[in-house]
Amino acid sequence: MDKTKPTAAPAKGRRQDHAKARLEEGGKDRSKACREDQPKDRPWIIRTYSGHSTAARSNELYRMNLAKGQTGLSIAFDLPTQTGYDSDSPLARGEVGKVGVPVCHIGDMRVLLDAIPLDQMNTSMTINATAAWLLALYIAVADEQGVAREKLTGTIQNDIIKEYLSRGTYVFPPEPSLRLIKDTITFSFRQMPKWNPTNVCSYHLQEAGASPVQELAFALATAEAVLDRVKTSGEVPAENFPAVVGRLSFFVNAGMRFITEMCKMRAFTEAWDEICASRYGVKDRKLRRFRYGVQVNSLGLTEQQPENNVYRILLEMLAVTLSKGARARAVQLPAWNEALGLPRPWDQQWSLRMQQILAYETDLLDYADIFDGSQEIANKVASLKEEALRELQVIRDMGGALAAIDYMKRRLVESNAKRLKGIETGEQVVVGVNRWTESEPSPLSSSSQDAILTIDEGVEAEQVQRLKAWRAARDGKAVAEALGRLQQAAKDGSNIMEPSIACAKAGVTTGEWGSCLRNIFGEYRAPTGVSQAVIADDDGAIACLRGKVDKLSARLGRRIKFLVGKPGLDGHSNGAEQIAVRARDAGMEVVYEGIRLTPGQIVRAAVEEGVHVIGLSILSGSHLPLVREVLQEMHKEGIDDVPLIVGGIIPPADAETLTNDGVAAVYTPKDFQLNDIMADVVELVGARA
Repeated sequence: MDKTKPTAAPAKGRRQDHAKARLEEGGKDRSKACREDQPKDRPWIIRTYSGHSTAARSNELYRMNLAKGQTGLSIAFDLPTQTGYDSDSPLARGEVGKVGVPVCHIGDMRVLLDAIPLDQMNTSMTINATAAWLLALYIAVADEQGVAREKLTGTIQNDIIKEYLSRGTYVFPPEPSLRLIKDTITFSFRQMPKWNPTNVCSYHLQEAGASPVQELAFALATAEAVLDRVKTSGEVPAENFPAVVGRLSFFVNAGMRFITEMCKMRAFTEAWDEICASRYGVKDRKLRRFRYGVQVNSLGLTEQQPENNVYRILLEMLAVTLSKGARARAVQLPAWNEALGLPRPWDQQWSLRMQQILAYETDLLDYADIFDGSQEIANKVASLKEEALRELQVIRDMGGALAAIDYMKRRLVESNAKRLKGIETGEQVVVGVNRWTESEPSPLSSSSQDAILTIDEGVEAEQVQRLKAWRAARDGKAVAEALGRLQQAAKDGSNIMEPSIACAKAGVTTGEWGSCLRNIFGEYRAPTGVSQAVIADDDGAIACLRGKVDKLSARLGRRIKFLVGKPGLDGHSNGAEQIAVRARDAGMEVVYEGIRLTPGQIVRAAVEEGVHVIGLSILSGSHLPLVREVLQEMHKEGIDDVPLIVGGIIPPADAETLTNDGVAAVYTPKDFQLNDIMADVVELVGARA
């Protein structure tokens, strides 16, 4: 039971006293910030988040980036790998190799890591629901390389709570998911002491619309949920528990309000230090450090005038590097053209060079924290921390992060709606989008198709062929025995890691590992946050739109019914949720069942619900095959007359293809006026009424 007392909101005077204390602490010896004999700070780990097509092509990209001066790996896996499916699963159709590299078995992992010495590499793997499995594959390859496990350094993200809230690559229900995280932590504590077995990730919370206070509170609540589970398991001796706390790391976001974002990071460091000391009794200050990596905000990158994104990325990087006391330990930057599609190697190089210039050409690392002694910064940090701890206590009072999933999801949907409305009204200025939209043609993106990396359509077929050959060549008996031991461990509660490593070495596939645990733990569907979201501040534009909806609904004899669907494995549901909320507020009846639906399921729901329009949201680059499959299913069901609209990161040439295929309208990030989209829906339905 949580016995932590609520953090009362200090009066203004008390907050100023706290800020003054921080000011005095930082200013005790301000002259040391200018001492030339002071040791220079080491640069952060420089990474590029990457992976695509196949293990071989991704390995080539990694080795090329390392040769250019990248100092750590950051592996992006494709959606089937992230959700525990093999590349030949029906649910994987169109998704293979699109947003990352497909890894179906140890053979793929061998190729991915070929000629990369794992005893010298710091590797970050963005993997969550299947984190235990990908870590098992990594360990199995390290064993083959003869690398001692205690020498391995790196991180698995392994934060399932934020998957329920924002990113959508969850598989299992909350309780068994937290058990898997606990298993990776206790295993790593014993065998991989330099590895970060969980990386509490607030990055995607901000992408889902979280305010700085929400990002602080929700991430801290998640960290408490994880550590509490490890502590109550009794699998780590009490005297060793501080070392477990010290290996927990974070992965954050940094947006355009870079002063606030920098203060957020300082608030994180202070709040985490206090939690480690008071809640977990950690006395060693080094083990209470807030250790974090970062990818700066991708949500704010724009399709319009994308060259402006270079400045956005630079400013956001300053938020996590300027303050030495709250500086990131690892940084990865998006590319300027990610709102258009997958970046090319040259685009990633541009972002890599940005980090290197800041770290090696400037004098940033020569000085102590340049913000110590600033009253303005101290006040902002104190305010953010105060509000965040108050919100954290709300979550604690609900029973912790797992019990508060519905609450946090609803708050994110509401916060994101507020953010989008600010952009629509112009209250939140976005240069080139809602202000100063006039532009000269950009030589960087004169041909939109050449400005991004496109994945060869034959990649999926080749990967499936290799997978089938792998299955045919392996020892079937060894596979069955390994899966039997995995199943037993899942049932009896013993640690899942060693059986998973044995599965990796026996040739078990990602889909087989996932299927084994699905059969025992079951699957989960996270809340959408749409039905309970309260969006305040009705305005004239919504009232006018609602009038049009009411008029057409009267003509139809019932409410306009709008189905919003997420086909395939793409879990980024923020856009779909906002479309559903706006359609609801405009007076439409909305059918939205969340993520990860097959085209057949979406079309069957459309028939059963008798909808007037279908809207698909696809952000994974798999829009062409998935939309075509939906259109085929609509034809089979005899609902060709129902208009189909599609939204996502869709290049102009693909948008034209979709329109020629029969899609009524295509929307991309440049179409930020949601009321205009709703008006289009009314017009499309009215034209066919």
